[in-house]
Amino acid sequence: MFRARAQTCMFFAIVHDRCTRVCPTRYSSFKIINSRTAFPDLTFHNIRFDTSYLMTKANRHRALVTGASAGIGAEFARQLAARGCDLVLTARRAECLQALASELRAAHAIAVDVIVDDLADPAAPVRIAAAATQDGRAVDVLVNNAGYGVPGRYDKVAWDVHARFMQVLVTAPLALCHLLLPSMRERGYGRIVNVASLAGLVPGTPGNTLYGPAKAFLVRVSQGLALENRACGIHVCALCPGFTHSEFHDVSQARELVSRLPRWMWMDADEVVRRGLDAVDRGRVVCVPGRVNRAIKVLADLLPDRAALAMVGRRAKDFRVRE
Repeated sequence: MFRARAQTCMFFAIVHDRCTRVCPTRYSSFKIINSRTAFPDLTFHNIRFDTSYLMTKANRHRALVTGASAGIGAEFARQLAARGCDLVLTARRAECLQALASELRAAHAIAVDVIVDDLADPAAPVRIAAAATQDGRAVDVLVNNAGYGVPGRYDKVAWDVHARFMQVLVTAPLALCHLLLPSMRERGYGRIVNVASLAGLVPGTPGNTLYGPAKAFLVRVSQGLALENRACGIHVCALCPGFTHSEFHDVSQARELVSRLPRWMWMDADEVVRRGLDAVDRGRVVCVPGRVNRAIKVLADLLPDRAALAMVGRRAKDFRVRE
């Protein structure tokens, strides 16, 4: 028995040594402490772990959520708050953000900061990152959720509308990752969820022309960032939901169309977010929540490109405003 206990002690010591070599800042607070200097009476009671790194009021994680005023973004805020994270919420609608912040402070006794800004402004990511990290405060979790759709045919929509769309859905998430990743690497911990879409994993559609390509780009970037940063305890996940109950389809003017879709094609925002948070914690790089959505992705992968494109083209009239 003594031999087994000694081997267990040695195992944890080796794990600690290997982890500190991979990313010292992540594991520097993880220690194995033997209460005696000699080993004749070694028992498990003599071994304890320094758990000072665990989440407490003083050092619990802090999450920045964009597009947090409603829908999937607001649900991310609620579930992160329930997990004990302090929050930084940003969106354009001040009243919605303040109401959500008050709700979460009262329900979970956490700190919630509100930053009202518009990611369509190219300078917004710098302002948001600076405000979120002022006074040396950390951002451990980044949720790039802000997004919307632009209905109609590509050439009939003014270019400045497309440019603002690409700023919000592509450039702003990249900028926030670029601004916040260095400090995550320094601390040896980080979680980034880029809310993409099932639309980024299937062929493009007529109407809302840039939405699928923008989300496909976000998926690929997430894969690259995940590989670059996983050795330092940073997990990056592209969350790719399908049809989800939220305000999204009201903004894209497709509510009347999508309301005719069968109920089994839809998911609730709370389930989407729960699966996304579980996926990023487990280190999954791409998460497609829901069996129906995964089946659609598999079908698109298996079909020849020409057949998949034809199928999407036929069905797009059911959920895209094309003119």
